[in-house]
Amino acid sequence: MIGSMRVIIVAAALALFSWPAFAQSEAQTLEDVRQDIAKLSVLMEDLRTELLSTGNSGVSQDSVGTVLQRLNMLESELSAALGRVETLQNRVQLIAEDATRRIGDLEFRLTELEGGDTSTLGNPVPLGGGTAEATQDGPQLASDEQRSFDAAVAQYDAGNYQAAADMFGTFISTYPGGPLTSEAQYRRGLAFAAMEAWGDAARNYLDSFSGAPDGDFAPQSLLELATSLGALGQVEQACLTFDEISIRYPERGAEMAAEIGIRKQSLSCP
Repeated sequence: MIGSMRVIIVAAALALFSWPAFAQSEAQTLEDVRQDIAKLSVLMEDLRTELLSTGNSGVSQDSVGTVLQRLNMLESELSAALGRVETLQNRVQLIAEDATRRIGDLEFRLTELEGGDTSTLGNPVPLGGGTAEATQDGPQLASDEQRSFDAAVAQYDAGNYQAAADMFGTFISTYPGGPLTSEAQYRRGLAFAAMEAWGDAARNYLDSFSGAPDGDFAPQSLLELATSLGALGQVEQACLTFDEISIRYPERGAEMAAEIGIRKQSLSCP
């Protein structure tokens, strides 16, 4: 009996000490990890009850004491792990809420700068949910979609920025939530920036980022958004947005550090 219990204890220990890997897995959320830890706690309590029951008379007292000590240690570690999971869960929630508020604030400021009606603005879509990002299991890129995108890129490369902005706008309306939508919004922002239409540029960079905050163009969109905000006179928001790049995307932030530094310096950011 002790042998089978030791197997279960080892399994519980392995599950405990590999919980960070679970937290990082794409297939398992922090809530899944929390539930797994809770199940292990129940399992260990059952084992403790079984050890202390009258049916264990064939097991030496020393062996029972050793196993109970190990169970107590594992239970303590599980409690600590559960606390860490809940802390991480709270941090993720706070970061998402803060980023969503910032997006809403930027939407309000841009609409106000453009002379629009801010009362028509709705609540921003929470980051991490409600987006229509493309996945490998989603619809494949249509040939017409690729041709339309390439045609808009060609106009931008030729220096026809207004035509490029118009074509990217049509593309975004025609293929919303497609695999190229985020890039199209980013490139449309570049076209407006080339014409120094900073309000339109900022809005498209913001749409590119908020629509796919984990996409390939998110860090670059934040960089250009910050630059556009600076050109609009929103220097404080611009500096905060520059800093957000390294916070949200540490690896990309390190790669872009030189460029970020130059642009921050141009705005006299702290």
